[in-house]
Amino acid sequence: MRVLVLNASYEPLHTVSVPHAIRMLLRHVAEIHESESEVTYGLFPRPRSVRLLRYVVMKWRYSQAPRWSRRGVLKRDNHICAYCGRTATTVDHITPISRGGAKTAWLNTVAACGGTSRSCNARKADRLPEEAGMRLRFAPRVPTWDELSPLVVL
Repeated sequence: MRVLVLNASYEPLHTVSVPHAIRMLLRHVAEIHESESEVTYGLFPRPRSVRLLRYVVMKWRYSQAPRWSRRGVLKRDNHICAYCGRTATTVDHITPISRGGAKTAWLNTVAACGGTSRSCNARKADRLPEEAGMRLRFAPRVPTWDELSPLVVL
């Protein structure tokens, strides 16, 4: 189970494990914002979200783009294949790595359907989309921090 950590201004920051959240409560760094009263950890009910007591400045978050990740690409593209529109399960490099394409660049990767020999990722293989007779349904872009934030539905 994960616990949502809110800034003092109630904006979501990230998620932490339950033991980490309890340690934050014990150190008086945070307070329980929402909890499950039927399950307790010592003196504390099991927190669903905690709020920091002091405001954390997040300039770092907005001064640079989010770091590339496979999960981030899938989330950015809403798990939709950039070639056919079906459910995407993997990431495809538009310019293959073997041809000098960047391995971890937001603008060189898109979500793609995969897992079978007829999937878009397998059909494109080690070619450019034009060479494979495929076209992108949408252009890749660098996502914002808000798009990738791991919000917990409470």
